[in-house]
Amino acid sequence: MTMQALPQAAAQISEQPIFELIEVEQVFEVPKPGRRLFSRDTVGLRALDGVRLSISKGTSLAIVGESGSGKSTLLRVLLGLDRPSGGRALYHSKPILEARSRGTDFARDVAMVYQDARGSLDPRMTIGALIAEPLRHFDIVPREEEAARIAQLLDRVGLPADAANRFTSGLSGGQVRRVAIARALASEPSVLVADEAVSGLDVSTQAQLLILLQSLQRDMGLTLIFITHDLGVASYLCEEIAIMYLGRIVETGPTDAVLNAPTHPYSAALRAAAPQFFEPLSEPLSGEIPSPLDLPKGCRFSTRCPKAQADCQLKDPQLGKFGSQRAVACLQPLTQI
Repeated sequence: MTMQALPQAAAQISEQPIFELIEVEQVFEVPKPGRRLFSRDTVGLRALDGVRLSISKGTSLAIVGESGSGKSTLLRVLLGLDRPSGGRALYHSKPILEARSRGTDFARDVAMVYQDARGSLDPRMTIGALIAEPLRHFDIVPREEEAARIAQLLDRVGLPADAANRFTSGLSGGQVRRVAIARALASEPSVLVADEAVSGLDVSTQAQLLILLQSLQRDMGLTLIFITHDLGVASYLCEEIAIMYLGRIVETGPTDAVLNAPTHPYSAALRAAAPQFFEPLSEPLSGEIPSPLDLPKGCRFSTRCPKAQADCQLKDPQLGKFGSQRAVACLQPLTQI
């Protein structure tokens, strides 16, 4: 290798995605409809079906979809909690399960803020003890520096230093979310994954937490993966968006571009259904979500799609490039390149 080739090789390495999902499938065997719960007569439920996704370092990505779209299953695959039934799930070009089992690097680098933040924190432990756990587990600082680092983390998430002596039972919902974020940051991660981290809170508290997450992502150079059903939250917080429908990602791209000019009819339907100030609520999308046990032939959105044509009933569209920055899985895209 010549000296001239070294910078190019280094650039190629730096451009490798942190996470990459290649045709990932997750199939669960469930009893056939009408059969007894413990019957051996089963059918495969495709919770994930050919998912393609690439997440680059430093980006902020919102994964959006209705309940049952596969967001939670996708999250478990990304975190290495479940082995996918098919395809490849990679972290820094290595299988995620392999990276997770090799040692503590993955567990330290990829931190999680759970939807049920209060339930994820031991109520018998003080806030300080909860934050000290990852500090000690990953040997972040010497014991004599723990108190100072805990105070620093509490300050970073907008809590006073004396909160370290309190218990989660005495905190509001918003404060508990801040504790969960501080605990996640204690391991000094490069990736922060948040599952509906602001849902169930009043609008003012949501706004405060979104501002906090945005500043943390920017100031610490974090890669942020945010699971949500709220397009408004996705639009404010994340640069990139991935829209999921029935186990598939149907559209990806810059958040503003996708939401302002959706290409997939499902993305457009989600956008139209989002409440707007001083405007009447839109009509809900017609038709029912198909059962994942009995998907329609062709495009799985064709039974609800106002733009469906004859070929949509026959051909199953795959996610493919649409312009330089976007990808869509649709035979009849709403916009043209």
